[in-house]
Amino acid sequence: MLEALAKIQDPDLHRDIVSLGFIRDLQIDGGTVKFTIELTTPACPVRKQMEEGARQVVAALVGVEQVEVTMTSRVTTSREPQLTYLPGVLNTVAVASGKGGVGKSTVAANLAVALMQTGARVGLMDADVYGPCIPKLMGVVRQGSSQEGGALQQTEGGKMIPLLMHGVKIMSMGFFLPKNEAVVWRGPMLHKMVQEFLGRVEWGELDYLVIDLPPGTGDIQLSLCQTIPLTGAVIVSTPQDMALEVASKAILMFEKLKTPILGIVENMSYYACSQCGYREDIFGHGGAREAGEKAEIPFLGEIPLDAHIRRSSDEGRPVAMEPADSSVARAFHEVAGRLAARISIANAAAGTLQRPPVVIMR
Repeated sequence: MLEALAKIQDPDLHRDIVSLGFIRDLQIDGGTVKFTIELTTPACPVRKQMEEGARQVVAALVGVEQVEVTMTSRVTTSREPQLTYLPGVLNTVAVASGKGGVGKSTVAANLAVALMQTGARVGLMDADVYGPCIPKLMGVVRQGSSQEGGALQQTEGGKMIPLLMHGVKIMSMGFFLPKNEAVVWRGPMLHKMVQEFLGRVEWGELDYLVIDLPPGTGDIQLSLCQTIPLTGAVIVSTPQDMALEVASKAILMFEKLKTPILGIVENMSYYACSQCGYREDIFGHGGAREAGEKAEIPFLGEIPLDAHIRRSSDEGRPVAMEPADSSVARAFHEVAGRLAARISIANAAAGTLQRPPVVIMR
């Protein structure tokens, strides 16, 4: 039985699902075989193919009349347990860009929602002090208050409780700033804010904490990487040469800070007319993919330049929430799936996939 299941390979980890410890609760009752496949993320992009492949190889065995496959997941982590910062968070992902105006916050918000919709527990930390967009993008009615109009609640221990919007836990500097007030802070104040959001927010147990960084290579990026070991960073860029040139500086910064680059996303990749379907590469196309190949960084996918994304963002309803037949929603879900896969690969490389042996019940 296990020999047959060992024919199924995880395309990202490049090992069979038996040696990876994915097979759980294998039961054989006469001609009926039941087992569970426990993946490393609920956002696995090849989930259905793996399930069907396992079903077919077992059904082909002599004497097997019925196969019942249950698909579950247990997100892995490479973080060492700690009490000071994010004790219940398995993976921390920074979303960054070399310059502003590339749609970094929009990508961060939609990735968080897309990961949540797969069944993962997700938080979204808005560390962009100078331009906190997450409250608007995620539909918080007004800055400085919760949706119900009250102040942020606290635990008995004095920790702030993040807001819950669209199934994602959110914390933003925008909750504390009067409307239209500019932040003029020096490095020590920015460092303290990062520590507060990491240590004095009750994030609870999360599979993924997505952190929206300010554009560029400044104090907040440095403070974050020095305060906690990040699982990795995602770089957002538009296709044109200038944006890619600036994005390369962000890549170099994370490399100097010993933070893995999980991948690069090409936002505003192309424009497709909603009426006739005509496609035009307004800012060029494929530049981020080429830049990733040169830097040996995985390409996570491309997001189109679409008026619907802008409208949904303005309304505080990320397009990733829309049905699967929405092309823009599908684009974000595909990027989220590839990101989750890259996180699993990084954790596997750190040796965090050791699981108990399979127990066969007859």
